[in-house]
Order: sequence, then C-alpha cells, then structure tokens
Amino acid sequence: MTSVVILDYGSGNLRSAERAVARTGVDVTVTSDLDAAAAADGLFVPGVGAYAACMAGIEELGAGPVIAERVAAGRPVLGVCVGMQILFDSGVEHGVETKGLGLLPGVVSKLDADRIPHMGWNTVDIPEKSNLFSGLPRDARFYFVHSYAARDLGALSGATVTTASHDQPFAAAVERGSLTATQFHPEKSADAGYALLRNWVAGL
Repeated sequence: MTSVVILDYGSGNLRSAERAVARTGVDVTVTSDLDAAAAADGLFVPGVGAYAACMAGIEELGAGPVIAERVAAGRPVLGVCVGMQILFDSGVEHGVETKGLGLLPGVVSKLDADRIPHMGWNTVDIPEKSNLFSGLPRDARFYFVHSYAARDLGALSGATVTTASHDQPFAAAVERGSLTATQFHPEKSADAGYALLRNWVAGL
C-alpha cells in the first residue's frame, strides 16, 4: 500500500491532516521518525503559527536535510500553510528575517491587505498545466488562515503556480517537480481539499 508520513516536528494540524490523507486510501503515519519520513512514498509537511517557530522545530528535529534530499531525488513532498512557507528561501515576520529551507525561490512576507489575517474560503486561479488541481472546477473554494505569503510571483517563473487574491495576488499553491505546496489547508477544505489530496496521492 502507498505510504504517507505526516511529519511531526511540533507544529501543524496533525490529526485533521491524518484523517484527510487517510480518506484517500493510503497508509498514513504521523511521526517524527526521520527514517520513516525518508522512506515513505509521500511526505506531508504541515505547519501553523509563526515562520521562525516552525523553522526552529524543523531544525531541532534535523528534518531539513531529509526534506531536501527527497526533493533532490524526485520523491514527493507536500508542504501545507506554514509548511509551504518554510520551503522558501526565507520569511520576514515583525521585521525579522528567518532563513528557510531554500527549496523554492523567494521570500515570504506579510500580506498588504486591509484585513489581516486572510481567513476563510477563497477561490484560486488554476493554471492549465496543474496536476494538483486536475478535474477541480474553476469555482472550487479552499480554506485559508494566514497573514503571510509568497508574494513575489516572478521568482517562481519556473514552477506551476496557482494564485489567489486578498487585496493582492499571492501564491496559493506551487508545483515544481516532486515538490508541491499549498498556502491553504486542504485538510480543512471539504470535498475540494479531498479531491486535491487524492490528486497528490495519485502522483505518488
């Protein structure tokens, strides 16, 4: 059976993610075991809260090299919410820049919007070549909770980028080789989120 590890590094909606991924029919394990994370068919990297705190958890566990090695070897990784953000070069919160994993180019910064955080359901602008959103309707809505995002879309010119808008456009999802990431929470996005996770699992 296809195996997915949800990485437990002290941050993320672990149980809701576990239930959502298990619904696709794969074998799901929530663990901080790096050998299991390296060996699984798919690795799900969650994350909620502050960028710096999530990176501290990744570094304390020593998970950064495992994630990077999977990506380099073409083995699937899915980052969600702050688990997406830490894949970028760095993140800036409250004037402090924190180094990220550097697997995606660019800096995560605060949304320039009247209402912060961006919280609730939103549509996304799906590019034609997206595998992650294959079969999903254009008006599908996904659940967001965030104040920061990857806003420099030009830096992601080599990737398949799905955008959303909250007073300004930002990266809602990125697909580049075996690395996939979503700013929204697929595990909280009802049927649309399930369809998206099913698409990701199909690519394992």
